[in-house]
Amino acid sequence: MKKFIINKCMNYIIKNTDYDKTKLSEIKYGLEGIYLTFSKTIVILILAFILSIEKEMLIYMLIYNIIRIPSFGLHATKSWICLLSSTILFIGVPYLCIILTIPIFLKVIIGIVGIYLMFKNAPADTKKRPIVNKKRRKIYKIISTLLATIFVLLSSIIKDNFISNCFLLALVMQNCMISPAVYKIFRLPYNNYITFLKEHPEFQQ
Repeated sequence: MKKFIINKCMNYIIKNTDYDKTKLSEIKYGLEGIYLTFSKTIVILILAFILSIEKEMLIYMLIYNIIRIPSFGLHATKSWICLLSSTILFIGVPYLCIILTIPIFLKVIIGIVGIYLMFKNAPADTKKRPIVNKKRRKIYKIISTLLATIFVLLSSIIKDNFISNCFLLALVMQNCMISPAVYKIFRLPYNNYITFLKEHPEFQQ
């Protein structure tokens, strides 16, 4: 289904534009991302409705994506891995946020570690999207660390157990997504901007 839909879209674009191969490649990559995101979201929403945690899932998804956007992180290389990991992330973790009660001292310890790891590893790029610009990397790191600090503070002061857990576990999960160790487990290259700059010295700042 994915191949059929994307090929139909690409054939239409090719017939009605004069884009070069590079531009067409970028468009195809974007279409693949849109398709995967859309299909993945539908599956996750259906599971959330079945488990009656659709509200909790949406709240957690919103909180998680706030920290995800500036810190980036790994992307699955296969659609089924992406679906599986997203299901764990957006169904399994919200469920944990519902049932877990974490003592405040443990939240503080986990939070401090989380802030340090965010400062150390963010932003984590991918091979397809290396963050080449040094200034941008610095800005993303500052924003990610600031958000991590805010997440820990909110997790510590918010009385609602579920929301408090959402902020803390979102930070924990995103630290996993930007961890060099997790990149290594999935056999994905880390610090991709370094390799890119070596291969394209003209982009050196």
